[in-house]
Amino acid sequence: MIRAGRESVAALFIAVESGVGEIVEGKTRLKKRRASPQTITPEQIETFFATLADTCNVVRSAKAAGFAANWAYRRRKFDAAFRNGWVAAVREGYAKLELVLLERAIKGTPKLVRTAKGTDRVMREYSTALAVALLRRHAETADNAAFEPSGDELREIRERILEKLRRLKQRDEASQDKVETKASNDSIDLIRWALCRSV
Repeated sequence: MIRAGRESVAALFIAVESGVGEIVEGKTRLKKRRASPQTITPEQIETFFATLADTCNVVRSAKAAGFAANWAYRRRKFDAAFRNGWVAAVREGYAKLELVLLERAIKGTPKLVRTAKGTDRVMREYSTALAVALLRRHAETADNAAFEPSGDELREIRERILEKLRRLKQRDEASQDKVETKASNDSIDLIRWALCRSV
């Protein structure tokens, strides 16, 4: 009999040469049993995550994988790896959806319009609400990306920080009645001192 810790909840699929699988399950004492036709395989879970990333629809993803959506929701509660895979798939799905919406906001969507002469014509329609929502979502990112300090600004900022650290170190050493025998202007030593300093 195989022993396991209390936190381990097993649902491990082990392939056997005959093609029939065995399941190792249990909380504190792991037991092997034959896989039933209802056993969820790693391939099914991979299909679930791939479909979830494409659709962001749990019911459709579970159906494509060949199991019930309720099973997926239960598994998400108790299995951290499954939960992390779920989050990653939904994040990927939302990124894809956002790209599609961004493309629609920029290029517009085709719309069939009947002209006064009775002919049909395809025009592009642009959604102002969609554009505003995307701008709100990415305003901070765009602002941060737009600000790139020059080399001179970075050197100036670095020197200001180092000067403040020097003054702080001098004040700290003076308050501890230490006499500094050698003036250290080495930036690395100064930063190391600041990081190791107890507040």
